[in-house]
Amino acid sequence: MSEAQGETAGHRAPTAPADRTGTGHTLNTLMWAVLIPVVATAAGFLAQYPYGMLWLGVVIVLGAAAAAAVVAGGIWHRAGAATLAACATVALALSAGPALYELYVKRAGDRVDALVAGTGKRTNHKGTELDVCRVVDTSGKVRDLSEQQNCHGQFTPKQHVVLFVDPLDALDPWVEATDERAVDGAGLGITAGLFAVTGSALLYAGLRRRPGR
Repeated sequence: MSEAQGETAGHRAPTAPADRTGTGHTLNTLMWAVLIPVVATAAGFLAQYPYGMLWLGVVIVLGAAAAAAVVAGGIWHRAGAATLAACATVALALSAGPALYELYVKRAGDRVDALVAGTGKRTNHKGTELDVCRVVDTSGKVRDLSEQQNCHGQFTPKQHVVLFVDPLDALDPWVEATDERAVDGAGLGITAGLFAVTGSALLYAGLRRRPGR
């Protein structure tokens, strides 16, 4: 009887170790769902800086979009979510850059009175006409501002304006007609929405990855 029991025990399948695949997939998914939109947002803001930071920001954004496509589409095999995540990553950077630029300089910047010396237009390398403003602040410093600094043809020569100057003096000033520090809620709302779309697409792709992938 003991021999039979021994033979039976010997033929029993070994106990399988605890399956950690589900937890691993979830943590990996959460990492990518947070990392990609955070990198895209940071790259968009970085692109607002001068001295070639625009091109560095573009490279980082394209890399983040490619990573989203490869991870969601090539590894997790969710082509639709991969396309959405990649497109949303680029759109997020384009929206986050100007929105965070305005938020930063208006909330943390120093207010400086200035006078509009002149307005005009310039043509970029694509042949597109862009508005420009030349302003003189109270120290006598002359600054040429573009649409990136909120010069969209709304100012007139000799008009009093207010500059919001980066305390680190790295970003160009933001120009407004008044000293109101309120920011454009639409820009921040769009940025938040695109952040959520990017993260949600990656989250869906990771949690619904193909069986056995």
